[in-house]
Amino acid sequence: MNNNVFKVAAAQFAPQFLNVDKTVEKTCNLISEAGKNGAKLIVFPEAFISGYPDWVWLIPNGNSTALDDLYHELVENAVTIPDKTTLKLCQAAKDAGVYVAVGIHERNSEASGFTLFNTLLYINDQGAIIGKHRKLIPTGGERMVWGQGDGDTLSAFDTHFGKLGGLLCWENYMPLARQAMYSVGTEVYVAPTWDSSENWLLSMRHIAREGGMFVVSVCQAVRMDDIPDRYEFKKLYPGSSDWINSGNSCIINPRGDIIAGPSSNKQEMLYADIDLSLIAKSKRMFDVTGHYARPDVFRYEINKS
Repeated sequence: MNNNVFKVAAAQFAPQFLNVDKTVEKTCNLISEAGKNGAKLIVFPEAFISGYPDWVWLIPNGNSTALDDLYHELVENAVTIPDKTTLKLCQAAKDAGVYVAVGIHERNSEASGFTLFNTLLYINDQGAIIGKHRKLIPTGGERMVWGQGDGDTLSAFDTHFGKLGGLLCWENYMPLARQAMYSVGTEVYVAPTWDSSENWLLSMRHIAREGGMFVVSVCQAVRMDDIPDRYEFKKLYPGSSDWINSGNSCIINPRGDIIAGPSSNKQEMLYADIDLSLIAKSKRMFDVTGHYARPDVFRYEINKS
């Protein structure tokens, strides 16, 4: 048995939209499925619990009534760390013996409880919360929903299979945010997202090569039918496509090669066996925070306060 090789899973599914209880139940079932199939890590999409607020791209900002109602419902279906939601997720991770990285709407329990963060929650295979990362910059219309994270959540976490860390959606386009993750030695890099474009996939392949890491990029695959008809913003989607988001999730090795996916217009679990020895091999020629760092030329600092 090669101790350098282990299996990871990317959960390309849709949540039960704005229904935290049913989404958590679905998430726990998927964690169990991944464990039964031998995965040691499962990664879920951005804002999986309980749904990406896609209405921010559809409803005009002047329509306060609709936006207020949706925000209220979003808050009611958000997560406080810890709460009964995280307890269920932790138990599922422990039962399955699987590390979990899952995107959530997090309430700011340290203050009012009514501001939300786009958060990536990490749970280990013993059922303990090991950390979280709050998205630094919500993109465009997302700023009507989420607050800004700060530097103290730019971390990677020790696991049985190396350092686990990552960034959310378009903060992956921020070179200094990526450098923060490289500088803490990330080896398995997760990138939950809402972006399913071809340009996103090109960036993920570049990041895998740049950081000399395995990258798990996972996006929700959402049909029109996954959004209940009672939401008026459904009528604002253009065209006749059955798919709101195609997914395009994939798993990439440190050479930039796609080893699972991309999967489009399908709700499924992607699996890949990853060989950690490839990390060292890929860094022989280029190690962005090693022999290519040039600290005599460049100086880098993260404000963790």
